[in-house]
Amino acid sequence: MQASHLNERRRFSRVGFDAAVTVTGAMGSWTGKLIDISLKGMLISRPHQWHSPKGGRFLVEVHPPENPFNIRMEMVVAHTEDNQIGLECVHIDLDSISHLRRLVELNIGDDQVLHRELAAMTN
Repeated sequence: MQASHLNERRRFSRVGFDAAVTVTGAMGSWTGKLIDISLKGMLISRPHQWHSPKGGRFLVEVHPPENPFNIRMEMVVAHTEDNQIGLECVHIDLDSISHLRRLVELNIGDDQVLHRELAAMTN
């Protein structure tokens, strides 16, 4: 699918953010780099020796630099392309959504967009 079509379908603002991620599933644990993140998903670099089909379920922890709080999300693989993996959030705890909301809020700078996206998460 072309990037322009993806952007038209995307309902959540993506923010670029430099952080390490840990991906843990039934087959093991991998480390990678966060490319961008939204309230509903993230794009990460493909970890070394990654093996998972679309739909595979994982616990992903984002380790923001200089921040003692990790963001933990239960995610499924939405797509893999080249050296990147797109993950969709299926569950996030209250502490993690609070930290993620703050991260997105600081990076998009538009309260109306943020509130619209938060409302879309509950629909």
